[in-house]
Amino acid sequence: MDKNTKTVILGSCFSDGIGTHLKNAGYDVCINPFGTLFNPASIAASIERLANPVPFTSVDCVAMGAGAGKICSFCHHTSFARVEENDFLDNANSALEVAARYFEEAETVIVTLGTSFVWKHLPEGRIVSNCLKRPGYEFNHERLALEEVKACLDRMLAAAPGKEFIFTVSPIRHLWKGAHSNQISKATLLLAIENLIEETGAGAPGSCAGRKLRYFPAYEIVLDDLRDYSWYAADKVHPSPAAVDTVWERFREEVLGL
Repeated sequence: MDKNTKTVILGSCFSDGIGTHLKNAGYDVCINPFGTLFNPASIAASIERLANPVPFTSVDCVAMGAGAGKICSFCHHTSFARVEENDFLDNANSALEVAARYFEEAETVIVTLGTSFVWKHLPEGRIVSNCLKRPGYEFNHERLALEEVKACLDRMLAAAPGKEFIFTVSPIRHLWKGAHSNQISKATLLLAIENLIEETGAGAPGSCAGRKLRYFPAYEIVLDDLRDYSWYAADKVHPSPAAVDTVWERFREEVLGL
């Protein structure tokens, strides 16, 4: 990976931080073209959309809840929301067109997984990237099993043949169901990535054999190397800017070779 390599970065807000560091260092990056994403199913769907850029239509438009008075889609972060449906579609499709062209030329994809918990929209039976402040009774909150997360990772690779993948797990703590659930969620992500990378080993019979995959230990750097709440922001959930800077320095050394 060098400054002439086009790199697509998708995932949690932690990926935004590393992506910004790469951009500021002069690397050619496209960061979260659908906005911040957290779960592997939504990231897989986004990569598939970049590989096959079917335009968004009125069918995808969803009225946000809580009196927001804006239109968005279950595929996007609320930063894409607009007051008028046509404005949302124009913006979403313009961003998709640009990102899809970039993705076609990209050699590297960096994926930061945040959680194996997902929100499933019950009326449509689908996993959403964002609940858009809709009423809670419309959704079910559930954790993907190890095999389901692994299937999502396989979908990512299948949609991007020939591209190098760098996987990370976000150190951001998802505590909606408590610390134990957060640990189980992160462990599921870590095991799925480990299983995927094992399939690339010499003589591996899996469909991933021969693919360029690697894991960068962002989660472990913050949780084990730094290992102190002083490295977290005031909410004790998000890593502090100093922690992100530390992870960036390790990324420069281990991935960029600088």
